[in-house]
Amino acid sequence: MRKHFLYIATAALFAVSAINASAGTPTSPQDTVYTLESISVTGSRVPLTLNQSARMVTVLDSVALSTMPANSINDLLKFAVGVDVRQRGVMGMQTDISIRGGTFDQIAILLNGVSISDPQTGHNAGDFPVDISEIDRIEILEGPAARAYGTSSLLGAVNIVTKTHEKSGVSARVEGGSHKYLNASVGGNINTGKFSNQLSVSYTRTDGYTLSRQGTNNTDFAAAKAFYQGNYDGARIGIKWHTGLSVKDFGSNTFYSPRFDDQFEHVLKTYTAIQAETYGRLHFKPSIFWNHTEDRFELFRGRIDKYPFNFHRTNVVGANLGGWVESNAGRTAFGAEVRNEGIISTNLGEPLQNPIAVKGYDAAYKVGLNRTDINVYLEHNVILNRFTFSAGVTAAKNTGNDEGLRLYPGADASFRISDHWKAYASYNSSLRMPTFTELYYSVGGHLADKNLKAEKMKATEVGLKYLNTGIRAIATVYYHHGTDLIDWIKDTSVPDAPWTSVNHSVINSIGEEFTLRLEPQLLLGRPEFPVRSFNISYAHIDQDKKADKGFESYYSLEYLRNKFVVQLDLQLFGKLNLDLSGRWHDRSGSYRLYQDGVDTGRIVEYEPYTVIDAKLSWDEPSWSIFLTAENLLDRTYYDHANIPQPGLWLKAGVKLRVE
Repeated sequence: MRKHFLYIATAALFAVSAINASAGTPTSPQDTVYTLESISVTGSRVPLTLNQSARMVTVLDSVALSTMPANSINDLLKFAVGVDVRQRGVMGMQTDISIRGGTFDQIAILLNGVSISDPQTGHNAGDFPVDISEIDRIEILEGPAARAYGTSSLLGAVNIVTKTHEKSGVSARVEGGSHKYLNASVGGNINTGKFSNQLSVSYTRTDGYTLSRQGTNNTDFAAAKAFYQGNYDGARIGIKWHTGLSVKDFGSNTFYSPRFDDQFEHVLKTYTAIQAETYGRLHFKPSIFWNHTEDRFELFRGRIDKYPFNFHRTNVVGANLGGWVESNAGRTAFGAEVRNEGIISTNLGEPLQNPIAVKGYDAAYKVGLNRTDINVYLEHNVILNRFTFSAGVTAAKNTGNDEGLRLYPGADASFRISDHWKAYASYNSSLRMPTFTELYYSVGGHLADKNLKAEKMKATEVGLKYLNTGIRAIATVYYHHGTDLIDWIKDTSVPDAPWTSVNHSVINSIGEEFTLRLEPQLLLGRPEFPVRSFNISYAHIDQDKKADKGFESYYSLEYLRNKFVVQLDLQLFGKLNLDLSGRWHDRSGSYRLYQDGVDTGRIVEYEPYTVIDAKLSWDEPSWSIFLTAENLLDRTYYDHANIPQPGLWLKAGVKLRVE
């Protein structure tokens, strides 16, 4: 399989080169500028364009975001071939996001370059406070990223970058659809010289697509978001600040236990950050941030008398004092980041000396935990005409374990073979501390180990890129060596055995990715050509760790073995556009089958599935109307055990922008 992939990927790269040559496209560097490649991405500690970066960074830009048949950031990430988006609820109500075969806890989530990762659990990491209409682009860095994002990025990072409008104006969006779905958002911004301020709010709700055995809604949700950001752009300094709120209440169906189908969860998150940067040869870049989370889980919806609710309150406060300097030798980044993570809870942590009452409920936070993560980093980048080299190291220490200070080095290199061909290679390492859930969740058939070690990862990657007007192709092969990787496992030979959190000894994986994007209108020099873009991508992963006989794995061994994505963007006539997207998922792993809350005793494997989505829109400069159809073929499929995903879901809406 792997040898065939290499042959096919290499042949495909040379094929697109030949296609481009036969189309007669220009070959001089100034004529082959690909707009996306000039975007500055955060794959390192210093700003590098996508073309300069020697890392595998996928960018979903504003053009792609506007055409995709998606209604949430979580849905958008499904179209990145290296990303695994496993949904329990719809439209991001609860989404597990992972990269290259990892788990949802093993990636860093950032908002405008500031970490919003959740130390309690990665289940809630995708609660973004920003409406999809306010997103400028999404940057996805694949592979260990301690040098760029600190110690929570074991297998990569997702950075959400919000829009900054050049002109003052207002915008609005409203849509409705199946299952009494409603989404409405409104935003506005004011630009006055060096200052800009913008605010957006949104509300989303649905009755859901399933009912409990008692006949009540159990995949319903209501969610609200508010986001404010400001910017000052002076001659010698720039300052950015943002604050966001995300609150949602959702039926949790059988999310955490297949025995009970009327679970419920409430999650409130707030985010605040201030960033600054001085200009000149020395760029000093300090930042401070505060993330706050309140979570309430109900095993029986609204029935605290039947089973106690779980309450958690988390605070993360941090500061980064760093910067970079430019010299004849290149760009050198340096700095340190301190991040304090604390939780008070009804069941996660060590006993508190003085319990704290839960506001509004006859309950108390009786346990908690606090730890501090310290990172010191140094990185140097050499940027030449055809050659880019980056090397650095992160020194990490966390008060939550006794492993002491450890070094995590990395190096990336790229070489531009010709005007259109570039080869790149990288070696990187990283670590991740266990979440509070992995350390202390010992209720409901779970037994956590509070002495878990931090996960470690080393990765090597090589790739080849072809870039020209109307064509972009990338082929990548990588090898991951993970140690002390964390998973929940269950001994099936023992009746009523608990799910236990453990450190796997070693897991090695090899993966390949291939991506091809064609823009026929540019390639052929014919703006009237009906196909605006065509994307095809494929990813394959093979792990050497298999489930031990008599044991079930809850997360680590349930990875996407194969993923295939195809997208077609058509300009039918006038301003009428059609986007078609298809995804094929082949997941490794198996699970115990439940029916009506009863264990059947059967172990079934995940079945491959195909999902096709479509979006039809009439797009004017200041407004558009659209119709989307998700899961057009109305297929039944599973991302998580015993939780069926929705069938055909229709939505229609309108959006406008007035400046």
